[in-house]
Amino acid sequence: MLSEKLTGALIEYDLDPVSVEDLARRTIAEDLDGGVDLTSDSTIPQDQTSFAEFRARKSGYVAGVVVAAAVLEVCGVSDYSILSADGQRVEEGQVILSATGNTQKLLLAERTALNFLGRLSGIASLTHRWVSEVATTSTKIRDTRKTTPLLRELEKFAVRMGGGVNHRMSLADAALIKDNHIFASGGISEAFQAVRMKYPNAVVEVEVDTLEQLKEVLAAGADLILLDNMSLEQTRAAVQIAGGKTKLESSGGLTIENARAYASTGVDYLAVGALTHSAPVMDIGLDFKAQRG
Repeated sequence: MLSEKLTGALIEYDLDPVSVEDLARRTIAEDLDGGVDLTSDSTIPQDQTSFAEFRARKSGYVAGVVVAAAVLEVCGVSDYSILSADGQRVEEGQVILSATGNTQKLLLAERTALNFLGRLSGIASLTHRWVSEVATTSTKIRDTRKTTPLLRELEKFAVRMGGGVNHRMSLADAALIKDNHIFASGGISEAFQAVRMKYPNAVVEVEVDTLEQLKEVLAAGADLILLDNMSLEQTRAAVQIAGGKTKLESSGGLTIENARAYASTGVDYLAVGALTHSAPVMDIGLDFKAQRG
């Protein structure tokens, strides 16, 4: 079981402590593959203790510190200090997390903790870049379901730590009628009415490719309309047509370079799959500073 303090911290970040602990245990089990750490078992006395620091090797925004702490606890290291909180900017060389414990256990935790820290901090840092680009507008940067299988909860948490907002967590959270649904059901209006009839209380978003489709779903009463691969000119026209009657989300063809231009059209969201599917890993390392015992 994770410590009460860490459990509380995870809950504050809207993370499920049971899921995080299970993921930490499964990733450590994957690393050991039913055996032992051959290198550490051969070279390090079982009773040796060490002091180690997780340190940023590049500047950025950290995410996954509490997840790394969960990995430490699962490996039997309970004496640690979080020095840079999730969502905080760190500079090159800054210590994120320090720990004192059994040397073999620290080394067992090292790679798994760094994998989580590097991956999630990379997402948070990339998200912050996008958020900064549209900071002078009212548009929010939003993620998608283009996440690593079984890591969605953590990756969407990292987006929040970078200043972005989350789209639906799962297919059950809201309806999003896309082109394939429209094709299979016979049309936009048919698809929309089918969802409304079966799930009258669900939030319904509809993807449109043209301004004519936009007018159709606007009249039908969509809660949110996704503008798929529309040019800047089309997007400006869409904002005028919608007239604030529903929220609009731009998707497709978005880059850091054109984010501000799209945000300036007045859309409510920019949907950016790259936040999770293309974020570079942030360079973070674990350095042993001293041996104890």
